[in-house]
Amino acid sequence: MDAQLKKGLLEVCVLAALKREESYGYRIIADVSPYIEISESTLYPILKRLESTGSVTTRSKEYNGRLRKYYMITEQGKKKIRDFIVDLDELDRVYKFICREGR
Repeated sequence: MDAQLKKGLLEVCVLAALKREESYGYRIIADVSPYIEISESTLYPILKRLESTGSVTTRSKEYNGRLRKYYMITEQGKKKIRDFIVDLDELDRVYKFICREGR
C-alpha cells in the first residue's frame, strides 16, 4: 500500500478507535491492529500529530504506580472522520470506474 495513503488511513483508524471512549497507546494498537498493521513506533508520532492539529486531547492518570497518557477525540477529530467518509465515497466511485469490465 502507498505510504501516504496508509498514513492517512492510520490517522483515521486511530481517531475511530477513540470515538467510543478515551484510550491509551497499547489499547489503541490492539483496537486498530485487526484492521491495519500499526506499531508503537508508528502510533505515537500519529498521536502527537493529531494532538498538535487539535484532533485529540490528552490527560495523564496514574495506573499501577505509573502515569498513563489517555487520548480523547475532539470535535475536530470527529469532523476529520466525517470528511474521510465523504472522500471514501468519492474514492469508491473512482474504484468502480477503474474496475468496470468491458469498457
